[in-house]
Amino acid sequence: MRKFAIGNWKMNGNIASLKMLGEVQAAQAFSGVSVVICPPYPLLHAATLASNGSGVEIGAQSCHHLANGAHTGDVSSDLLADVGARYVIVGHSERRADHHESNSAVCAQFQSAKTAGLTPILCIGETRAERAAGRTIEVISAQLKASLPPQAQAFILAYEPIWAIGTGLIPSLDEIAQVHAFLAHQLAEICGSDSKISVLYGGSVKASNAAQIFALPHVDGALVGGASFAAKDFCPIITALGHAQ
Repeated sequence: MRKFAIGNWKMNGNIASLKMLGEVQAAQAFSGVSVVICPPYPLLHAATLASNGSGVEIGAQSCHHLANGAHTGDVSSDLLADVGARYVIVGHSERRADHHESNSAVCAQFQSAKTAGLTPILCIGETRAERAAGRTIEVISAQLKASLPPQAQAFILAYEPIWAIGTGLIPSLDEIAQVHAFLAHQLAEICGSDSKISVLYGGSVKASNAAQIFALPHVDGALVGGASFAAKDFCPIITALGHAQ
């Protein structure tokens, strides 16, 4: 399965921040894993220029489901592809919460991304209350099924427990392994056993815990938030993924 280290910069960074791509490129070349950086919209074109010719690819953090129209502040998948993005995150919990994006809206964005030639990075995850109630598998299964269009192929799935994002908290290794084993089984049922969908873990991933997480079965990399803003934090995660069997 293809290994991915994906950095989601969220609403952080500036033109000067793109200098770190040189160090990230070196770590990517050494590790042999696939590295994607998802900066804010205004940095996308500059990021594609800065990464040109390297193994680092550029993605966006969201997309509108329509190709154009009167949607002030929104960005279409076609435009993202036009400025050089190759991936786009859909269904991140912060978009689901802050912009009230439902599973059906995420599904439409997923389809829009595919139509534009982008690879969707679909995010799913449970709240702390849902985990405490023992509903993790039920919740993420429903999210996955409702967020995918029929016959979905060639995408990346990221499991991000909402309560672990930016908190420093993280599920136990056994809990991560249980969820990823379930997702691998469910993806085989939905997409076919030969679909080769990479499943990433996200939520407070950092250099100190990356190797342990990547050693788990069915964990094909990470969607990284805060630890992707600086090369000194992100490169060790890339290296750890390269060393994982």
